[in-house]
Amino acid sequence: MTDQTNGRRVVAAMNFSIDGHYAKPEANDMGWVLPYAVTDVARDHMTSLWTPSTTALLGRLNAEGFMGYWPTIIGTDGVDSRDEAFAKWLVATEKVVLSSTLTDAPWERTSIVNKPTADAVDELKATDGGDIVVFNSASVIKALLAADKVDRLALMIFPIFLGAGPRLFEDGLPESQWKLATQSSGEEGALALVYDRVRD
Repeated sequence: MTDQTNGRRVVAAMNFSIDGHYAKPEANDMGWVLPYAVTDVARDHMTSLWTPSTTALLGRLNAEGFMGYWPTIIGTDGVDSRDEAFAKWLVATEKVVLSSTLTDAPWERTSIVNKPTADAVDELKATDGGDIVVFNSASVIKALLAADKVDRLALMIFPIFLGAGPRLFEDGLPESQWKLATQSSGEEGALALVYDRVRD
């Protein structure tokens, strides 16, 4: 078996509680993430993911949240330099938003795509560029995992039990083998794990 290294990598990044949830049952309640998202390990983890990437792949809700927040911090006093660098990258990079309801992109350098996620990724991988990164867009990542299109899994594990909420890894995913690429831990107990898909 070999690592997937040919062409553009599809990188899926997600935050989890120890008990395996990526969100609380209450919609849009992401306050549990904030104490850990501002740690050095989380910021360095994020930087390691966007730096080699030239395309951000987003679901509509994810895009609205990201583009509603990140551009607003650019030039703000007291902002961590890693956060501002990510915000500038997000504004400047190619963004592909998967949506069946949007027709026009309200953001610069953004394409709206209304087709199955796996097909959209196949088209992106056939073009030149760096990594294709998906940040915390569960619907997109679930579809890519089901189609075995993820080349790198980047997971942040936060030391908290949510007790309930949606999960990313559901029964029925294709069997696959992964190799640990990097690992690091933070001062708040957060753990960053990066796994590469091993393919025949």
